Amino acid sequence: MKVKIGSSKLVKPFYEGNPPPITDYTPLSVFDKVTYNQHEANICAYKHPTPPSAIIELGLRKTMAAYRECAGRLGIDGNGEPIILLNDEGVRFVEASVDHPLNETVHFQSSPTLLSLHPSLEGVVELFQVQVTRFSCGSMVVGFTVHHLVADGYAMRNFLIAWGEACRGLDINPLPFRDRTIFSPRNPPKFEFEHRGVEYITKNLEKVFPIIDNNVEDIVVHKVHYSKEFLSKLKARASSMNGTNKPFSTFESLVAHLWRAITKARGLNGFETTQVRIPVDGRYRLNPRVPNEYFGNLVLWAFAGAKVDNLLREPLSYAAKLLHEAVMKVDDSYFKSFIDFANYKVKEEDLVPSAMPDTKESILWPNLEVASWLRFPCYDLDFGGGGPYIFTPSSPIEGMIFLLPSFTRDGSIDVLVPLFRENLTTFKQICYFQLANL
Repeated sequence: MKVKIGSSKLVKPFYEGNPPPITDYTPLSVFDKVTYNQHEANICAYKHPTPPSAIIELGLRKTMAAYRECAGRLGIDGNGEPIILLNDEGVRFVEASVDHPLNETVHFQSSPTLLSLHPSLEGVVELFQVQVTRFSCGSMVVGFTVHHLVADGYAMRNFLIAWGEACRGLDINPLPFRDRTIFSPRNPPKFEFEHRGVEYITKNLEKVFPIIDNNVEDIVVHKVHYSKEFLSKLKARASSMNGTNKPFSTFESLVAHLWRAITKARGLNGFETTQVRIPVDGRYRLNPRVPNEYFGNLVLWAFAGAKVDNLLREPLSYAAKLLHEAVMKVDDSYFKSFIDFANYKVKEEDLVPSAMPDTKESILWPNLEVASWLRFPCYDLDFGGGGPYIFTPSSPIEGMIFLLPSFTRDGSIDVLVPLFRENLTTFKQICYFQLANL
């Protein structure tokens, strides 16, 4: 597929009244500093008819006026601390075209194709980028990249929905809550949990990567559709032996099932340990409550681990319980302990975030990570011609599973599962099994 670039320019915020000072800045919070210091990219596909690019661009400019961080740049303050410069330098806006129909040229499970549908991730100073690619059939693909230091997934969902509303002539409501200075440490600090080796590691500590024959070129993405009926039965099975009257959540039940199915498909040694990394949103954990409109990063991670033999031998409820207990531990006390530790210990001990980017991290084997967009109605990202029929990341990471609400809007869930090609056949055979032993 040949993508022809028509234009590439910087677009800046559109203010209704007097613009704010471009000398303002936002200091990064402890949650911003501990996350991935890199761009992430996603793709949305829309069927004909689609709105003109001028409407998408104007809506973006109006949205940036409310979400100024997206139009800024990373910088350093006088104390050497990282900040986001609110200088309104703008975002990259690219218009492109393909002289073929979308369905004939784009395979949404093929990463080399998708990489050409959004701006490059290399050498980027812009914190947000957009590429609108139009196909001969009238369909449109909107590919966007965002720097993770700007915001977590939940915050970017608010931004994307607001962008769509602005394109449709609606007011941005509610407005983002943008104060990142609200996470003050306690006095005296209380280090109630261990954060070394979890969110932080010793500087220059060499990472250990799996010794396997496969490489990133062998990764394929399989999309699994789980119906509402299947999810209900899965939740009932997972909860039937949990020892309490409270059932596990649909999320816990489904991730437990996927953890077991992927582990079996990988053919891991029974004595190996496999771990699931789950993001936990502090908006729902901190007390007092942080507004849902908070724009920034507010995520820590829960880790559930098990021996392969135990994971596959025990019933589904075993895995679900491990996940549930891990997530519940990341509570208000844990978040506050992290805030204290990040403020008092990180510089003192010369620690760095464990979420450091590395090209080798395209392979998570034997572990998994979950990216859940279940609270984001992807189909509401409407620029004026209706919602997308596909929403997907562009660069698959082996073991990074994405949970999305199905575009059927009936309560079913779509899961994107990147695996090595040689493990895919087994996974397809067992991904719908509900048996105690896969």
